[in-house]
Amino acid sequence: MKKLTKKAVQKIAFGEVFGIANEALWSNKLRTGLTMLGVVIGIASVTSITSIGQGIQKNIGQQIQSLGTDVLQVMSGSARNGNVVQGTGSTSTLTWEDAKAIAKGAPSAKVVSATLQQSAQVVYGSTNTNTTVYGTDMNYPEARNTHPQSGRYFTQQELDRAAQVAVLGTTVQRKLFGNNSPINAKIRVKGQIYRVIGVLESKGSQGPMDRDDTILIPLTTMSSRIVGNNSIRGVSVNTIWIKGGNQNALTAAQFQVTNILRLRHNIYNPDNDDFRITNQADLISTFSNVVGVLTILVVAIASISLIVGGIGIANIMLVSVVERTREIGIRKALGASNSAVLTQFMIEAVSISTIGGVIGAGSGVSIAFVSSLAFSFPFVVSSWSIILGFALSTGVGLVAGVIPARNAAQLDPIAALRSD
Repeated sequence: MKKLTKKAVQKIAFGEVFGIANEALWSNKLRTGLTMLGVVIGIASVTSITSIGQGIQKNIGQQIQSLGTDVLQVMSGSARNGNVVQGTGSTSTLTWEDAKAIAKGAPSAKVVSATLQQSAQVVYGSTNTNTTVYGTDMNYPEARNTHPQSGRYFTQQELDRAAQVAVLGTTVQRKLFGNNSPINAKIRVKGQIYRVIGVLESKGSQGPMDRDDTILIPLTTMSSRIVGNNSIRGVSVNTIWIKGGNQNALTAAQFQVTNILRLRHNIYNPDNDDFRITNQADLISTFSNVVGVLTILVVAIASISLIVGGIGIANIMLVSVVERTREIGIRKALGASNSAVLTQFMIEAVSISTIGGVIGAGSGVSIAFVSSLAFSFPFVVSSWSIILGFALSTGVGLVAGVIPARNAAQLDPIAALRSD
């Protein structure tokens, strides 16, 4: 007969111990299930929250990028009442002429567009809705990366003569016309008739703001028929959009625009700027940082569940050692070594945490997937979060199983056999 090597004997012994450990877990299904519940909840929380956070972060980035990351937004500044500074946009400080001056005097500004906006009720037949009406110029589609998906945008001639034509966002189209085409239909905006000439491509929502709940009309029409020329310097506007040649040109464009507006508005002290410039690329960075910090914070809170799960495993294993004292004594009396008993209880603890980790990771991915469908953001599964989850669950099992396993291995077989 072929003699077994020491390594082969150890392998057989480990296999027997592994089988005994799994048999012990399987024979106590309820206890095993309750023990791993804390690990399941912890890993599911970490995996789902990480995935949801990354999905939201990606969604916000896509929304801002759909409007262009090489865009500056210049907004009207704050009104002053004595030493009290009111909020941004509390007064009209920008004009269409400012936008034209920027287009001429800022080499880094590739496209410049001015907009004037106001909320208004829009009526078609017996249906009406409240929306935001934007007065825009010819450069708006390129500056905002927003083009008609059907029909057309208005022409330069229609802009010059303040024509009463309108381009609808998809939300307004759906509310007023349902699935029917609105092209050439007549709508009423603040009691005046406008002819629909186009429907914009859908841009979706950005937080609580529906970017498709909008109507575009010529800036001249907006100024003369809805708002009125309310600036002695020209046609007032709320916002000037500036698109650079590329994202790297935005810094130069922002410097040039700032100087042009200060000169035009006779501002010598930067503290008195009556405008505010926002960089779209900075918005992406800010949103990403905020979402990232919140994700880390919530994951850290969810990780507490893993600690609770580890404590649960340790408690149950300690109770198990007490309950199985006589069994341990019999095994040791039949020749089981301390290392075999130690290994058995360690295998039980690690098995509970590992199986809990698998179930938790699967549950977390499922929760993230359902959430992405329910709230319409990209489904993102981070491999590092799953790997981290498995590493944490295995580590919890190892740490939680050390003391119970050591206690079991150190039992005196004679005393163990005498126990009830």
